[in-house]
Amino acid sequence: MRKITLLLVIITALFFHSCEDVIPVDLNTAPPKLVIEASINWKKGTAGNQQKIKLTTTTDYYSTVIPKVSEATITIKNSSNIIFNFVESANKGEYVCNNFIPVINESYTLTVISEGAIYNASETLKSVAPITEIIQNNEGGFTGKNKEIKSYYKDPANEPNYYLYKYIYSNQVKSNFYVDLDEFFDGNKFFSISQNDDLKSGDAIEISHYGISKSYYNYLSVLVSIAGNNGGGPFQSPPATVRGNIVNTTNSTNFPLGYFSLSEVDIKNYTIQ
Repeated sequence: MRKITLLLVIITALFFHSCEDVIPVDLNTAPPKLVIEASINWKKGTAGNQQKIKLTTTTDYYSTVIPKVSEATITIKNSSNIIFNFVESANKGEYVCNNFIPVINESYTLTVISEGAIYNASETLKSVAPITEIIQNNEGGFTGKNKEIKSYYKDPANEPNYYLYKYIYSNQVKSNFYVDLDEFFDGNKFFSISQNDDLKSGDAIEISHYGISKSYYNYLSVLVSIAGNNGGGPFQSPPATVRGNIVNTTNSTNFPLGYFSLSEVDIKNYTIQ
């Protein structure tokens, strides 16, 4: 089980000349890259027809504004050649579809056309086992004094399964992410676990389990090895150049950042007792 925490690390580059003087450091700015946030998630118990894709670009270190990419053409096509159009909403850079049809193990192809370039990616929508039980342990952690949460599910037998776990806590800004594979618990009852040592009674947690593909698992694993425990999430730009599955078919050397993924997700809410 590997840990990813939300908010990727930005390298600090400030040197102090004295207690009062700060010397700014000039940083080279690379040409902006397109960032494609295309995570299609089908929440259990819903139709899954409402989906959203975001387009932005990278920017320089000191910028406080993330540039949005407008006027793009975005479609997703399934294996039956049914095309789902994503139309830009009132929020610049956000493209929505209200008639998407999610089907487990169906293959989908993403196409993004922006500023004369064409970007493509293909993926399969993966299922996830439902969360069946949430157990609180008040003697968890290294000290045996922390409140610890385990969310259980029954892994499907005789097939490889890959998971993304996400924990959102009301008592901290960061969200925690984990990736896992069922190599050592295939067909058995297993769990994800909270990684927050400061949980107290009354704190709320949103727990999400995603079914993901092997290739997406491998991609996230690379992000883990780069980010370590310093922070970061799979839905943001990585701290180094990590290629996803989206290809610039117009100019392969100018590849975008981001990943096209399709997941069934089970979401539960829990309040610390």
